Amino acid sequence: MDTALALTWLRTAAAAVELHQQELTDLDTAIGDGDHGANLRRGFAAVLPAVEGLDSAGAVLTKAGTTLISKVGGASGPLYGKALRAMGAALTAGAPFADALDAALAAVQQLGGAAPGDKTMVDAWAPAAAAYRRTGSYTDAATAAEQGALATTPLQARKGRASYLGPRSTGHQDPGATSTALLFRALADAGPR
Repeated sequence: MDTALALTWLRTAAAAVELHQQELTDLDTAIGDGDHGANLRRGFAAVLPAVEGLDSAGAVLTKAGTTLISKVGGASGPLYGKALRAMGAALTAGAPFADALDAALAAVQQLGGAAPGDKTMVDAWAPAAAAYRRTGSYTDAATAAEQGALATTPLQARKGRASYLGPRSTGHQDPGATSTALLFRALADAGPR
């Protein structure tokens, strides 16, 4: 990933969050506190001016993560912030993008304590990272993230605010997994064809 792609990814992600803000809010209203869409929209709106003029993909993603942590409330700011900062650090250290995705996943899991099947963003991020490692395709990663997000619908939440609902959390797609799928689709849309 180069600087231009990192910037284009964030711009595309911000547009996707803007477009799908109500969907994310509706999903979060069903099993959370109803602020996921608004929080992410506010965060990505702050990210875009913060990253302009940076000269490496690592610096762009690190700054984006720091901005999300400082601007977004709820769980999504710290989780996405840590993920992007971990990616940025890995890329700055010269790691390939597959390793950066794995570093981001590890950061999310360390912070949130979630594993695949817990009905969280991990259910979209883990298959996306695995798909990218297998094929090197942003599109394959996005498709895997989308399938992972859809697969959260029948699950009972074991982590996050939705876990307080117990069995009533089933039948609803996880908002964090959904926004993760949006970010991976934004990456596929921003990346080379």
